[in-house]
Amino acid sequence: MKIRKAKLRIRLYLSCALALVCVVGIAISTYKIIEWAIDSSRTKGQEQEISDIADAKEKDDDNTTEVVQQKEPDPKTGPYWDYIKMKLIDVDFSELIKKNPDTVGWISLSGTNINYPVVQTTNNDFYLNHTFDRSYNQAGWVFADYRNSVDGNDKNMIFYAHGRVDGTMFGTLRNVLTNGWLNNPDNFTVRTSNARENALWQVFSVYHIETTTDYIKTGFNDDQDFQSFTNMLINRSAFNFHTNVTGTDHILTLSTCYSNTERVVLHAKLIKRSVKE
Repeated sequence: MKIRKAKLRIRLYLSCALALVCVVGIAISTYKIIEWAIDSSRTKGQEQEISDIADAKEKDDDNTTEVVQQKEPDPKTGPYWDYIKMKLIDVDFSELIKKNPDTVGWISLSGTNINYPVVQTTNNDFYLNHTFDRSYNQAGWVFADYRNSVDGNDKNMIFYAHGRVDGTMFGTLRNVLTNGWLNNPDNFTVRTSNARENALWQVFSVYHIETTTDYIKTGFNDDQDFQSFTNMLINRSAFNFHTNVTGTDHILTLSTCYSNTERVVLHAKLIKRSVKE
């Protein structure tokens, strides 16, 4: 009889413990959902404020525009020849810098929602959980690798942002392999602007990969070392863009989270730039 009562008590305790775990789990999930919704709302508020004080305007080529000539020319019918005719974007950063002195540029990726100012600080951690106005926000912001000089001279310029499921930040980048983005060659360009220059980049690689750091290399011994690096990126691509990249090129890397252990990465090479007066 005593053994039966003891077993009943144990079952009761286990049932209560399980119920408590379920309640705690539901509470945590509810909190996370609410927190995510609040962060999302604040991010959209930041986007609206930014659109009120800055605009990425298209700019015609002028006497400062430089087309990066191809060492191994694409066929005259290739997309490169169409892309270099595209207008650059130009951004006045004066009001953005007043709002956040960490502002170093602007990025726009064709066929996505990515159209944001880029920030940079002394590490790659702060803007993982702070928004453009530097307030705490798990949505983070688009930021440049702290090792980059952001002056257009680095061989591999790297921008990061979270792959938000609501499509903000690099949320639309995380889906380029699955949403038909690859079906339209008009999407394969990135436009950037900073205080020094406006630039156009041609996409040459995109892939989904387990988390690694081999693609965020910023220092290279020589052009041959860089050529080996870009060959690795091209061979890794989930799509053949038929784009030549040489050791003398400059590239832009966009990296976002797909999950806690996976990343979606896009690379593009510089094909046109215009120095700001």
